[in-house]
Amino acid sequence: MNKLKTTQFRELVRYATLAPSSHNTQCWKFRLEDQTISILPDLSRRCPVVDPDDHHLYVSLGCAAENLIQAAQAQGLSGQVMFDPSGDGAVRIALEPSEAIVTSLFKSIPHRQCTRSEYDNKPLSAEEIKLLEVAGTGEGVRVMLLTNRAEMETVLDYVVQGNTAQFNNPAFIKELKSWIRFNDQEATRTGDGLSGRTSGKPSIPRWIGNLLSKLLFRVQPENDKNTRYIRSSAGIAVFVSDVDDKAHWVEAGRCYERFALQATALGIRNAFVNQPVEEASLRPAFARALGLETGRPDLVVRFGRGTEMPKSLRRSLDAVIV
Repeated sequence: MNKLKTTQFRELVRYATLAPSSHNTQCWKFRLEDQTISILPDLSRRCPVVDPDDHHLYVSLGCAAENLIQAAQAQGLSGQVMFDPSGDGAVRIALEPSEAIVTSLFKSIPHRQCTRSEYDNKPLSAEEIKLLEVAGTGEGVRVMLLTNRAEMETVLDYVVQGNTAQFNNPAFIKELKSWIRFNDQEATRTGDGLSGRTSGKPSIPRWIGNLLSKLLFRVQPENDKNTRYIRSSAGIAVFVSDVDDKAHWVEAGRCYERFALQATALGIRNAFVNQPVEEASLRPAFARALGLETGRPDLVVRFGRGTEMPKSLRRSLDAVIV
């Protein structure tokens, strides 16, 4: 591969790494070839407690793939996404020259964030809802946009149930704490994880964070916070796969990322409230409450207008390119 193409492909990878991932683990590696960029799962960054079947991991690969596709198009490259679960689990994007098209989704990539704060509780327009629905629909994946307050309260009930189960699980707390960056120095050094600043928390030394763990990770305050967050939102998006397999999880990630980029272009914030789909024992009841007879609810996302928060950090390209 010549130097010019290597530079171009590294720039595409930079955009891909701006995608979201569970706990901001950045659970991906990138391999650059002559006409292809492969996104491989980095299994050393798994979250086996919250994500035992690697569902969120493959969703994250899909998010990164969608960013890469949008960036490639802006640079005059057409990308085709291929996924073969029988191989190394990589998502491969074959690239070839095409007309350069710079879309609002591409422009939104650097600005997209999971905004963990209260929103303004104001409804979106019918046109905005339609744009979000179109962006969030894919091949074998659909998005349910719930804006009725009764429907949102139903989701909230399952979020509270899931959150209660998670925060009463010592293994979940241990895993979550391993990805929390209590201060700016930690976040800068690792370039990953959940920085306190992204949710408006002060920067504190880790030893103080460890001492305060029992106060920081309590069920009721977390449930109260989730209640405020959901009730301040304009609606909730639930992404549903027709088939429960890795290929559809990747596609769900692509659909979510388009949804999030479209939302960003419209000045709309979003954040995950995935507890009802992360707790396997709760997921079937949650699906029934949504009226789903088939398919797997993949992701639960609240959305609405709110204030931009500090962004989470990313690792260097040299750390993720193999």
